[in-house]
Amino acid sequence: MTTESQAAERLAFLAAEIARHNALYHGEDAPEISDADYDALMRENNALEAEFPHLVRADSPSKLVGAAPSGHLAKVAHAQPMLSLDNAFADEDVVDFVGRVRRYLSLGADAPVALTAEPKIDGLSCSLRYEKGVLVLAATRGDGTTGEDVTANVRTIDDIPERLSGGDLLSSPPDIFEIRGEVYMAKADFAALNARLLAEAEDPAKARQFANPRNAAAGSLRQKDPGVTASRPLRFLAHGWGEVSSLPADTQKGVMDAIAAWGVPVSDDFVRVEGAEQALSHYRAIEAKRADLPFDIDGVVYKVDRLDWQKRLGFVARAPRWAIAHKFPAEKAQTLLKDIDIQVGRTGKLTPVARLEPVTVGGVVVTNATLHNADEIGRLGVHPGDRVVVQRAGDVIPQIVENLSRDETRDPWPFPQTCPECGSAAEREPGEVDYRCTGGLICPAQRVERLRHFVSRYALDIEGLGLTHIESFFRDGLVQSPADIFRLTRDTLLTRERWAEISAGNLIAAIDAKRNPPLDRFLFALGIRHVGEVTARDLARRYRSWDALKAMIDRAIEARDAAIQAVGEPDEKFATRTAKELAAIVETPGVGPEVALALVDFFAEPHNADAVADLLSQLQPADVIHETRASEVSGKTVVFTGTLETMSRDEAKAQAEALGAKVAGSVSAKTDLVVAGPGAGSKLKKATDLGIAVTDEAGWAKIVADAQ
Repeated sequence: MTTESQAAERLAFLAAEIARHNALYHGEDAPEISDADYDALMRENNALEAEFPHLVRADSPSKLVGAAPSGHLAKVAHAQPMLSLDNAFADEDVVDFVGRVRRYLSLGADAPVALTAEPKIDGLSCSLRYEKGVLVLAATRGDGTTGEDVTANVRTIDDIPERLSGGDLLSSPPDIFEIRGEVYMAKADFAALNARLLAEAEDPAKARQFANPRNAAAGSLRQKDPGVTASRPLRFLAHGWGEVSSLPADTQKGVMDAIAAWGVPVSDDFVRVEGAEQALSHYRAIEAKRADLPFDIDGVVYKVDRLDWQKRLGFVARAPRWAIAHKFPAEKAQTLLKDIDIQVGRTGKLTPVARLEPVTVGGVVVTNATLHNADEIGRLGVHPGDRVVVQRAGDVIPQIVENLSRDETRDPWPFPQTCPECGSAAEREPGEVDYRCTGGLICPAQRVERLRHFVSRYALDIEGLGLTHIESFFRDGLVQSPADIFRLTRDTLLTRERWAEISAGNLIAAIDAKRNPPLDRFLFALGIRHVGEVTARDLARRYRSWDALKAMIDRAIEARDAAIQAVGEPDEKFATRTAKELAAIVETPGVGPEVALALVDFFAEPHNADAVADLLSQLQPADVIHETRASEVSGKTVVFTGTLETMSRDEAKAQAEALGAKVAGSVSAKTDLVVAGPGAGSKLKKATDLGIAVTDEAGWAKIVADAQ
């Protein structure tokens, strides 16, 4: 049986080895191994990650979004990021998506929400930049920010015109228009390509054979010799746009119709639908003919049709609020549940993991699956030795969906009441589904996981400091807390096995480069429960500096400690009331009582406070610099009160902050403007008494529109 240490070392090797073969294949067109052998490496990597999900590396071949730009193709920075989409896996998710759109835009429950729906092609994302209608640049998606210049290769694809035509909808395209879509290979063309490569090979046993159409398209497009690309049957379908100087229409459907009129292919199944019901109907129609389509697809993409609504909805994390990908159901397979192990995460959460007899699901060998929590084990009624059905949720995360050996008469599998790592009690708070280790920083699993999280990709992102090094440094006593990372020296590293001048110098340089991290990354890196990337960003934008954020936290801790439970007040009611009071002090959109309480509890814990103070002796978080538009409210304090009829309160606050204004929750002598909607009460009266300027929602809309 593979140990965690062996798995970590093997994953590190696989990440480097697969990256090397990618470079040989895509960069030098000189692969050392067959596609089958390459696929075997990928399957081994995925199987180990499934068995040890807490060991997944930041540079994992299965985790990276897009492909890192290669060495032989010039790097190109995207004028606008090429972002990913959030996923929906059930009808309810699509209904919820439409509901979220309505709520964010303050639309009525029955207000129509028009969407576009189109197949999600399994190809390689590519952007085409046209200037005055002429193709000047083509780039792969890359990591979303930087891609590869594939202009010469794209010019060999018949579907992509060198010059956009005027079409029937307009006389000429805008001066700048970046079309985005997927380069793909049709199923029939893929089969013909593999047959041709086999026929042309001197030794059929050594003939290059692509694993699937998507890989064939990606490898063909990213060749350094355009002649090779020209010999491959590549196609293109547009699905959107990036940077533009102007738009030919005010809806998604209208712009896509214009793109088609300019001579760029758009899916025949691209339609406009009204609401979730019609969207789901189109989804089922596409799903029914999925096998008969000429290209591979893995779902249907929905986008809000009105572009002004798209602009208002904006983005969250790395995806737009106005679009979602509805994935097709995951593939399933039967296997044997061999055992149930418990893994401890950085927040102390005890996660049950099912150890399985290896089974292939969706082209990947699965040896473990998540069981989520004790309640899920009880719902499934699983025990080691049961026959179970496994699926890859979203074709990514393995999970057990059915127990074929269910026995209603036996007792539930006994979930452990102590931490398997440190022996501390495992407790489940009222209303919680997860058991958590109470050992905190004395628990080695939590300490290592917190250190790993601290240096991870979306936290401080310290290059070269992966899990293997973290575990090694922790085991040898070099790094016990985040601050210790910044105390590492080159001389110390050189005393250790397998460290040389270059590698030691590179790591120390990477560490020193993170001594002034952005405030949101610093906050996220601390590993505070419920404080993810988005919440960390919202808090950073709200308070802008560490000093201001810490001052607020200190006030909240004082308020929590001073809270008095009323006579006869139940404990649960007292806790709920206190948490709401803390959320009012935090006063940040998206931060409710639960998150506010977790934030305060973290900094109030002496061990955490000491660790943060120690960390701040080694680094200084950078202040948030807002990019704002000049307006008559820049630098002023605005209060919104009453009912807003054309937007949500969150959207109004976002608009104010974008204009350089501060949004307050109460009216005082420091307030500069009150925006009052219907039903405004005491705040409006107080503003009038203090002589503060008051406007209505229409007046606020004019202020926003007049901003530079």
